[in-house]
Formats: sequence, C-alpha cells, structure tokens
Amino acid sequence: MTNKKVTLIFFICLFLGGAMAGRGQSVADDKSPVAYVNPYMGNISHLLVPTYPTVHLPNSFLRVYPERHDYTGDRLRGLPLIITSHRGSSAFNLSPFQESTAALQPVVSYSYDNEDIRPYAYSVYLDEQQIEVGFAPSHQSALYQFDFERDESVFLAINSRNGTLKWDGKALSGYQDIGNRTHVYIYLEPEVAPRKVSVLRDGKLTEGTVAEGRSACVVLQFGDGTETLRLRYGISFIDADQARKNVHREIKNYDLTALQEAGKKVWNDALGKIEVTGGTDNDKAVFYTSLYRTFERPVNISEDGRYFSAFDGRVHADKGIPFYTDDWIWDAYRAHHPLNVLIDSKKEEHILHSFVTMAEQMEHFWLPTFPEINGDSRRMNSNHGVATLLDAYVKGLKGFDLEKAYQAAKGAITEKTLAPWSGAPAGELDAFFKKHGYIPALREGEKETIPEVNNFERRQPVAVTLGTSYDIWCLAQLAKALGKKEEYEFFLKQSFNYRNLFHPETHFFHPKDDKGEFIEPFDYVFSGGLGARGYYGENNAWIYRWDVQHNIPDLIALMGGKEKFVENLDDMFNQPLGKSKQDFYAQLPDHTGNVGQFSMANEPSLHIPYLYNYAGQPWKTQKRIRTLLNEWFRNDLMGVPGDEDGGGMSAFVVFSKLGFYPVTPGTPVYSIGSPVFERAQVKLANGKLFEVIAENVSDTNKYIQRAKLNGKTLDTPWLSHTDLINGGKLELVMGDKANKSWGIAPQK
Repeated sequence: MTNKKVTLIFFICLFLGGAMAGRGQSVADDKSPVAYVNPYMGNISHLLVPTYPTVHLPNSFLRVYPERHDYTGDRLRGLPLIITSHRGSSAFNLSPFQESTAALQPVVSYSYDNEDIRPYAYSVYLDEQQIEVGFAPSHQSALYQFDFERDESVFLAINSRNGTLKWDGKALSGYQDIGNRTHVYIYLEPEVAPRKVSVLRDGKLTEGTVAEGRSACVVLQFGDGTETLRLRYGISFIDADQARKNVHREIKNYDLTALQEAGKKVWNDALGKIEVTGGTDNDKAVFYTSLYRTFERPVNISEDGRYFSAFDGRVHADKGIPFYTDDWIWDAYRAHHPLNVLIDSKKEEHILHSFVTMAEQMEHFWLPTFPEINGDSRRMNSNHGVATLLDAYVKGLKGFDLEKAYQAAKGAITEKTLAPWSGAPAGELDAFFKKHGYIPALREGEKETIPEVNNFERRQPVAVTLGTSYDIWCLAQLAKALGKKEEYEFFLKQSFNYRNLFHPETHFFHPKDDKGEFIEPFDYVFSGGLGARGYYGENNAWIYRWDVQHNIPDLIALMGGKEKFVENLDDMFNQPLGKSKQDFYAQLPDHTGNVGQFSMANEPSLHIPYLYNYAGQPWKTQKRIRTLLNEWFRNDLMGVPGDEDGGGMSAFVVFSKLGFYPVTPGTPVYSIGSPVFERAQVKLANGKLFEVIAENVSDTNKYIQRAKLNGKTLDTPWLSHTDLINGGKLELVMGDKANKSWGIAPQK
C-alpha cells in the first residue's frame, strides 16, 4: 500500500460530510403517484434552507440524501448511511474506491454524473472513479450496490464521526454519538467477505479490526473490481444487535431491483391515498412531491416492539403503539397534522400518544415543542402541540389519553417559560404575562435582564403573546371537553390576551413596554432588529397582524368590520418592501416569497389568503390562492419559496390544490379555496371516500360560480369535518370571472 493511498483513505475518512442538494428528474411514463414525485423540487433555496432530495420510505427513520454543498455542488462527499434528523447531517459514511487512485492527488470528495433520485431509489455514476452506485432503502435498513469498471482492487472506507466501528469476521458494527445520550448503531454486511481489514489511526493505515474516536475509520479491501459488490446494513437507536435484527428482518438477500420495486409499491400505496385527475403533469408533480414531503416526518423509531427514547435516555417497550419523533410542531400543526387526521388517523393517534409519552419521560411533565431523535430542542415560540391534540380530538380521534394530554399541555404553557427557544421554568417574564396579559417589550437599545431569554432569539413579545393566546384557547377547549368548567372559563378569558397589544389606530399588533405604553417611534416593517425578533419572530408586523387563528370574527371587529378588514388584507399584498431587496432580506431573511409584505415562505402566513372568506369576499381567496400556488410552488429547482421544514409548508400545497384548508386547527372546519384538479378523491382513514369535482376548472377558470355538497346547494365557503369524514362529494362549477355573490353567507 503506497503512502499516497494511505493519505487518500485518511482524507476520505476525515472529511466526509457537507450540505445536500441534487440533480433534475423527469416525470416517469407509468403515471403512478410516485412517478410524479420530483425530489429535486426546491433544491435551490431563494435565500435560506433548501429542500433535500431525500430517499426513504414513508415515516421511516432510515433516510438518506446526497451530501454536497448545495444543488450546484460539483462533488459528493461520500455516500450517506443515515440522516439522523430532517435536513441534519448524516451519521457514518461510506466511500468506495480503487487502488489506481493512489496515482492521483488525495481527494476528499467525488466527481459524479447521471444522478437519479426517487423516493425509493438512488443511483449515481462516480465518473473519475468509474463506479456505478445503486441504492434502495427499507424502513430500518438499506442496500448498496457497486459496479466497478476497472480491474483493480476494491476498497470500502466506512467511518463514524464520533464513535466505534468493529469488524467481527462477518460484518461491521458500531455506533456514532449524536448527542444527548443518543447513539445510532449500524450493522453492515457485505455479500462477500473482504480479503483484508484495516483501520486508520493518526493518519496511518494499520492492520486491525477496531476503530474508535473522532473519524473512526475501517477499510475493507476486496478483490478485483470486475465483480459487482453489494452490501446490506441495518440501523438502530437501541444497539448493534438490534441493527442486525432490523436488516435481517427486512432484507433477506442482496437483490437491489426487488428492494426498489418493493419501495415503489409502498410509496404508491401511501401517495395513492389521494388520487387526482386533470391538470397538467407539472400540477401533479407539485402535488405529489408536496404529498411525498409530508411523509418524511415524524419518524417511527419502534424496533421489534421497543424504542430508545432520548427524552429519558432509556429503552422502552412500545406496547403495540409505534413511537414517533422528529416533528417540528410549530410548523407542522398548521396543516401537516390536520392532513394526517384525514388520510391516516391511526398514525396521527400514534404520533399524539408519543407526544404525551415524551412529556411523561422528561424531567418536567411538559408537552414537547420540537421533539427530535435526540430529544426536545425547544425551538421557536409558543407550544402549538396543544393545537394538534385539540384538532385531533374534535375530529374524533381517541387514541391518546386526553387527561394526560391536557395536563402536559397545561404544564408546558403555564409552568415552562414562554421565552422563545428555552426549556427553563417560568420566571419573571411569565409572571408579568399572567398578571398583565402580554409579554413586555424592550425599547431599542434597552438591555435584556431576563436570564431565560435567548440572546439571539430575544423576547419576540408580540409573536409570543399572540401564539400563546391561541394555545390557551386550545387549552380552554380541552378543559371544556374534560368537564373542567372553572379552568375552561379561566383560560377562555386569557385567550383574548391578543387584544392587549392591538393598536386601535393602526390596526396592528404593536409591542408595549412593561408600563403598558406602546413602543414609539415604530416601523411595522423593520422595527425589531434581525428577523424582527425584538418584537415579532422571523416575520414582521404585517404577518403577525393576522395571527389570531382562534378568533377571526373578533379580529374583524377590532379592525372595524369586514370592509376595513379586507382593505387591510389588500394593503398587505400591495405594500412595497420599503427598502432594497438586499437590505430587506439582510434583516428579514425568513420573510421571502413576497407579494407586497405577504411572505409565502414562512408558515405563519399560510392561513392568511383564506381570511377573505371570513369577510364576505371569498372570490379574493380564490384569486390569491391560485396566484400564490402558480408563483411560488413550481416543478423546478427553485419551486419552493422558503424553509419547507419537512412537510410543514408542503401540506399547505396539498390542501390548497385540493381546494380547502384548515385555517384554525382545533375546529372541525375547512375553508374553501380554488381547486386545481378536475377531480380529487381523498381515501379517508375510515375507508370512505371524499371527492372534489371542479367542472370547467383551468388556469383561468379559478373562480367558483356555484357549488353543491352531497347534491345540495352550498352557499358558504366552508366544509365541516363531518362533511368530509362521512364521505361525500363537493361539486364546484368554475369560471374565469369572479362570482362575487357566491359564498358570502355568514359562517354557521
């Protein structure tokens, strides 16, 4: 073995990793749902985090995507074996190469070509190495296949970035530490035994079978590259033996094609829960790609009836109920969870049962906010897990303990601090909120004195006050369902706390100081510093102006009635940025996808276009929704306007293209928009079918002329959950001009 070869292996093992992106893919000819999925859609970000072309089965914890700087990255940094969180870094890494590379300068990445990514398969050609790579996942295991063109010795370098790897004569096993008492384990079994096994220590390749520490690296040497080399591996969060059981249970042989076909069927079954007819191939690509993204998270981490929980660092029996985690609830509560309720209510019950179980396992009995593989990261503001619980309950889901859920939510809202990005107990800021009904704001330049406030995220006082008002409303409804009358009345009164920050002259939610005085002077676009976090959160006042999902009629009344409410909505879509794009996005990088001050790129905006329905002008909702879908969600590399967050934004696209949307999770009502397809069939979890038929629908025929629900005239722009879940048919006649008299009847 030459010194250059040893150096090459060292750099491969040490520097594998990096950001992820992809290459384009056309719609397959078979026209099955998964054939329309384009994982590359949105892989170039408008400004922040792009989507990732993830290969996985629905809600499975084995996920991979190519590792590179971004979509335009010219080099692959090895081959991933598992991604441990949505858009997170991978654990372990795999690098095939041949001895002739000893004649080259050391490299840390691969030149590649002919990449193809589908939800159930990955293939790529490593052109400088002349290696064909094929991949297919199962739920907790996967299979790689390598075809080498050169007749020279083959090497596979496998590394753990922080852990141990060991060759036992038959297979490689070990773990990587991913933080907070959490290890991910691997059991990797090549189809043929290697000729030689070595380890890399201190930059030198030596004989041995165990590698430990940072960039622990084991190198397997095989025969000449004229034969195909295959390996299967299992992943576990319990131990290496469970990883072995996982791969042996799921992958009986080394047949790549059979595994890919099995995965394709699993995806078609999942995506086939919604069938659409009509529209263009691009319409279907955007729809099914969005639906595919809603199946990336949360992930089921139960393994043979057990799971490791980072919430208490122990292995538990799941008692027949799969355990789910990796769920960014601040984003997902809005549409992702309501979509689960419709098409997979049993899975949603398991997810919510997992939320409650997490609360029981943690130090404090508090509902999680951002549960991940290695615990709750307590990101963002408010605790909208309570909305997911209420939404499921009012829609008939019973597979979780409602009393425990209520207590966990109550603790998270009343005992934990409301300070964003903090898991600390309630303190001075929270005492003020309980007494005065709002979070006090600091004036520009005023020093922060509250220890639990994050230095970067700041107080976000308006965002927290509004979000917590909604959470408390949800808590009140749960209390009512449990017969807790006094608590219901107490929390219902607090759910009006948003009124405390409403400015009667400007009709904005305006921060107040601890003396009850509005902060002045004030700019509703730019005040609040980076991300407007000094007062809002990622978005500015124009977005949080509408953040009263639980009491829209009262918001309309505060603004002076429906006419003024619509005028204010229109102003948002017409208000200019106020600065150059460079300056605007330098301060508000999350506030992209702009139409005026409206941001299509961030989840607090998703319900806003539907608010015209509540003010007697549903034709404007129809117009806005179609325009926003066409402008910002496209079948191309920049086809997603902002941080998609693993299904949080994509679920908005799924609902909106179907023609309705859950504006207020926690109420069994959907707001009607403008469907894109001639016919959509939603296969409900109870076995029934709900259909949306849009006669004459097209890009121009986006306005509802008249409607029927189950054969009866419908003159309001709402559907009840009962209308959907019992099965039935919504029939819409569409036209190219607005029927301004349709849907103006008040909500019942």
